[in-house]
Amino acid sequence: MSTSTAETDREDGPFAWFRTLGPNGRKAFIGAFGGYGLDSFDFQVLALGLVAITAHFGISTGEAGLLNTVTLVVSAIGGTIAGVLADRIGRVRTLMITVATYAVFTVLCGFATNYETLLVFRALQGLGFGGEWAAGAVLVAEYCKPRYRGRTVAFIQSAWAVGWALSVVVYALVFNLFPPDLAWRVLFWTGALPALLLVYVRRAVRDAPEAIEQRKSKAHKGSLAAIFRGDLTRTTLFASLLATGVQGGYYTLATWLPTHLKAERGLTVIGTGGYLALLISGAFIGYITGGYVTDWLGRKKTFALFAVLSAALIMLYTQVPAGANTAVLLLGFPLGFCTSAIFSGFGSFLAELYPTASRGTGQGFTYNFGRAAGALFPTLVGYMAERMGVGGAMVFGAAAYGIAVLALLGLPETRGRELR
Repeated sequence: MSTSTAETDREDGPFAWFRTLGPNGRKAFIGAFGGYGLDSFDFQVLALGLVAITAHFGISTGEAGLLNTVTLVVSAIGGTIAGVLADRIGRVRTLMITVATYAVFTVLCGFATNYETLLVFRALQGLGFGGEWAAGAVLVAEYCKPRYRGRTVAFIQSAWAVGWALSVVVYALVFNLFPPDLAWRVLFWTGALPALLLVYVRRAVRDAPEAIEQRKSKAHKGSLAAIFRGDLTRTTLFASLLATGVQGGYYTLATWLPTHLKAERGLTVIGTGGYLALLISGAFIGYITGGYVTDWLGRKKTFALFAVLSAALIMLYTQVPAGANTAVLLLGFPLGFCTSAIFSGFGSFLAELYPTASRGTGQGFTYNFGRAAGALFPTLVGYMAERMGVGGAMVFGAAAYGIAVLALLGLPETRGRELR
């Protein structure tokens, strides 16, 4: 077989996206996948324990929603700082710092003696939570071939569903072994798991050569001001708006769905876990499928398609009549699929919008600005729920996807673009 034929075979096939990363790229993929999966785990434990936390501290649904909102708002600061650090000290070093940060403060949440302390610890957890994606997604994107970048980074995004599934399994186990007043604390203490990942990342993962060379250059160091200069100003504004719409809708769902299932659908811990299992299965397949769709259809069309479908499914899911739980169960799969598939294009799209010198900063700021602004939706839903119920209020989250569609009007299509 000729060398050219062998190379062609290597770059084709269902796993070509992984093979073409090379040895160092594959190690980076494993590190970023683990980091984002455990990031998801540490984020989801709050939503899963929210009913018990609300009862333990005697707080309102609005105050409960604020616990997630403050995490997401502070994550914007964490993501921005991590993005700048990724351009200055490297993607891998920044990844390690962010993983350590979200792990430590998740564990500390389990020791909170009052609502105010929990609020502070949860806010500080947001620093690491926001920063991990900024470092991990850029790290992997810079190893990818353009034709496979969408699906490769989408597989990293699918780690969110894996971490979510793990948190549901641990939640079911913990809440069946311990009384609620202790169970929610134990759930937070399991947030120490990411410490194991740090050992692997430190030993095995390296930055892409181009990023190392850029960092050695004296011509430019990552800075927040750089993404607000010239043509990048428009890019940054509309990319931030896109991230706001997508994440406003998603975090409304992630924050309030477990409460909706338990408090309004009357499901038990095991029953809630069963319904979430179908939702998470749809999410995992959605993340992966979305990556292939974004490489095939293009970044912008993929965002628009799944934004419309996500909004429609949230409205259907939350308005199913009482007693029709079978319909709720069946709708869980497409809901999880669409609200996750829309995220698959973010890693590749944001990486392609910015040059190497500002890529970490651009991705870190825009994605996490979206988290912060989108975080207003769970809190608003929490306060609206006091008057119209959680299910009724969650419809408001569907409106966020309309913002995402409007934002696409100001952004270019980047499919196939070489990173520069």
